[in-house]
Amino acid sequence: MSGVWVFKNGVVRRVENPSGGEPGGGLRRKVLVHLPTNQVVTSLTMLESVLAELGWERYPSTPDLIQFHKRSSVHLISVPRDFSRFTSVHMYDVVVKCRNAFGVRDA
Repeated sequence: MSGVWVFKNGVVRRVENPSGGEPGGGLRRKVLVHLPTNQVVTSLTMLESVLAELGWERYPSTPDLIQFHKRSSVHLISVPRDFSRFTSVHMYDVVVKCRNAFGVRDA
């Protein structure tokens, strides 16, 4: 049983296919963008080089995660070692801690 509950005008109903038949469930894929160059971040190497330019250093972490630390703050940025597992949660973690350097947009 799949579907989404929709609340509209005080009425609750279940919609079977809220995406209107779009592939991928109608969800738009997000991408991380380096704002000064307007380039989409496509690899961990690219992300790490930009973060290094901004003063972020690698921090000891788990086998699945790479963490970055900035000496002037208590914040950590956590990203998966496997960039194919890089999700919008990780993107927003980077954006919140580097507001002037990164943004998220629809692919």
